Amino acid sequence: MRISWTSGIRSSVVASILFALPSFAIWPFPPKRFSGNGLLTAGPMGVEPDMTVIAFADFNGDQFLDLLTLGADHQTLYVYLWNHDKYTFQKATSFRHPQKVYNVVPGDFTQDGRLDLLVYSQSSKSGELSIQLYPGQPKGGFSLPSVSAPSSVLAQPIPADISGDLKIDLFGITSPPSPSSPFKVWQNVWNQTDPQSSIFNVVTPQFPGSQCTLANPHSNAAVDLNGDCLADLFLVCQDSSSNAKFFQIWINDKDNGFVKAQQGSLPSGTQTISFADIDRDGTLDMLFSTCSSVSSSTGIGSTCSINIAYNKQLPLCTQSSGPSVVNGKRVCRPPTDLCTADPNFSFDLRENSDNDAFVRIPLSDMFPPTKDSPTSPGLLVMDTTQDPPIPVPIKLGDVNQDGFPDLVVILATGSGSHRPRTPNMVMSVPCAKGVAGCSGNGAGRRGWQPLKKDVDPLLNVQDARSVALLDMDEDGTLDVMVQRTGEQGQGNVLFVQNNFYYDAFFLKAIVLNGACSSGTCPASNGVDKYHPYGVSYSGATYKYTVLDTSGQRSAAQVGQMPQAAYQSLLTPYVYFGLGRTNNYIENLFVGSTKHTEQHYINMEGVIPNSKVVIIPPAEGDSWRRELYLRPGEWIPWVTVTVVASLILLAIIVLVLHLNEKREDELERRRASHHINFDAL
Repeated sequence: MRISWTSGIRSSVVASILFALPSFAIWPFPPKRFSGNGLLTAGPMGVEPDMTVIAFADFNGDQFLDLLTLGADHQTLYVYLWNHDKYTFQKATSFRHPQKVYNVVPGDFTQDGRLDLLVYSQSSKSGELSIQLYPGQPKGGFSLPSVSAPSSVLAQPIPADISGDLKIDLFGITSPPSPSSPFKVWQNVWNQTDPQSSIFNVVTPQFPGSQCTLANPHSNAAVDLNGDCLADLFLVCQDSSSNAKFFQIWINDKDNGFVKAQQGSLPSGTQTISFADIDRDGTLDMLFSTCSSVSSSTGIGSTCSINIAYNKQLPLCTQSSGPSVVNGKRVCRPPTDLCTADPNFSFDLRENSDNDAFVRIPLSDMFPPTKDSPTSPGLLVMDTTQDPPIPVPIKLGDVNQDGFPDLVVILATGSGSHRPRTPNMVMSVPCAKGVAGCSGNGAGRRGWQPLKKDVDPLLNVQDARSVALLDMDEDGTLDVMVQRTGEQGQGNVLFVQNNFYYDAFFLKAIVLNGACSSGTCPASNGVDKYHPYGVSYSGATYKYTVLDTSGQRSAAQVGQMPQAAYQSLLTPYVYFGLGRTNNYIENLFVGSTKHTEQHYINMEGVIPNSKVVIIPPAEGDSWRRELYLRPGEWIPWVTVTVVASLILLAIIVLVLHLNEKREDELERRRASHHINFDAL
């Protein structure tokens, strides 16, 4: 059900209640699909056993998440569409790519509101990565043959809007690389009137300063790091002589190009880097694992730690009416002005007692030795079942909707080449004494505790090779998808339903790429009008402020699809918990990558437990916003309560009305009797 942002709140709520009520003759509430409070096994959900899920996307624009899978031959791609009525994925279409597929990036590269597929595959030339685009067809499926693009080095390019026109470009290094300026941009120059035209032109972007050699694999990301709601570039580089890894942060200066803001060394043994607002202060932090060694045959790291580098940036003003500037210096961000750049932001990855912005947590602190597992567990950091191996990042997502992201890691216990590899969920908790990630006296920003109760569907898996978080059926909870080697004989894909009950709220949001800025794409070539809701767009930024039940204000930041290389399995939408609140979202700032003066928008009073769709403006248009309310299980009960209360109030009003009418009649009679008595 779509509700225009300009519609009245009252009509929205009433409409959602009415449409949520099913028509049952006796009992109006349908039975629950899943019973039990915990993680529940949902099985393969229609995905065939020999498939590898390579990307998430919404291929048919119905706002339900679909799957793109890769067959056992590593060349055939299959699209699985979600069937809401049958609660399963169903195979819809497939095609075979001529080379071995390494990665697929779904996105609307042709700017027509339909999802296309950009395929990274093996090249005939050593050290090169072949890039082909399969445009989406009006009636479904993809155009064959593909449209070729200039090749890349093996370090996979990342999708990012470098030119600021909302078209998806690519950033990376071409093959062969340029010695003087290795950074290149595959600029999107697609011409819809000429389907045979090139999709990309390789250009040299404005990156003044010392450029680096990108690592392979890397954790490059298009994500806002200086707080202006405009996506910057985070690059993982590698020194050609020592092989040591370091990072570069390039700030987006719109039409003036990118400016290098920081460069720093990464700790020895650094693995994949992810980004999330760990401490819920309105800035994006870095989270990554480090291991003393990694087995090339199993991809399991030994003596591993989880590291958090907090973003040093302007904090949120604690008082909305307090001063944000003291002695001419900006000291905080007002809640109505969150998209203000902080030129002094930084990451400090030095491990010392004076640096409270970097925390290293040994894996053995989170998972101490037990009687059944007396040794420290290993951490799966590379999926060696793929050729070449792909990195396995720590997955971040707010599983319990408290506003703080939680972790899902794959632990390897025991010893030998066939060690059990089990997914484990680690919850973010307030710091206390004895909690991993906190100091000896219990101080710190956040602590971490493994979830041990009602998680058997995860702990029973012993052949995991990757995990992902997604919201199946758009029911408002983050579920888990586990990809497996098949050694247990239970298939390659397992879905685990998150059926925990949390008395907190969430919000889902997606920024589209500006195609069909009116919200509806026109009919053409025998195809009816359609909504461009399936497009995937990297680089959007969200910041929000919310009040908890005690009146405490907090801010948080989320990035939309910051990473898409190496089968990162990120969803095209963002999902963030709001915690316990009895109010609307105060301010929701949504930033795009457009090179305009006002590249972001502020929305006030957004309803929790809803989904917001934002379409950035085309030339001369205004931002378009749409709000979708999710009919929850509590709506029928609220309806019954409201109806019962209205009936009770109606009875009370009726009784009082009858009593008042009776008293009026008695008074009229007494007055009439008094007049008649005087006349006598």
